[in-house]
Amino acid sequence: MTDRTRREALAGAGAVAAAALAGCVDAVVPGGDEEGEPEPTDRTGEERVTVAVGADAGFAFAPANVVVDPGTTVVWEWTGAGGAHNVIDEGGAFESDLTGEEGHVFEHAFPEAGVFEYVCTPHQTRGMEGRIEVAE
Repeated sequence: MTDRTRREALAGAGAVAAAALAGCVDAVVPGGDEEGEPEPTDRTGEERVTVAVGADAGFAFAPANVVVDPGTTVVWEWTGAGGAHNVIDEGGAFESDLTGEEGHVFEHAFPEAGVFEYVCTPHQTRGMEGRIEVAE
């Protein structure tokens, strides 16, 4: 194959890929909100709520979007999948150690209403993010 033929083939492949993605710009994840957030899991009425760290092939929190009452303690429990993880609030309210140990737990009590978005810093680029909404 000549250089010109390769360039033409790559240009054609790029055009096909761009056309395939053209309708995806405003796509919304089913069951989530307009920003692609997963549907909130309502855990109001519970004193303690557990979130798995390293769910879904090791690179997710489950549930990833939780609504709780003021005074609720959230317990993050490591599954042991996906390597070492941590739980870090983007606003600085809480931060766990980085570990991959199955069964490791980190707890944080949420005394007041607010929204807390957190990540696993080693896997944030893979979408390992979570959200705790403490309802009024």
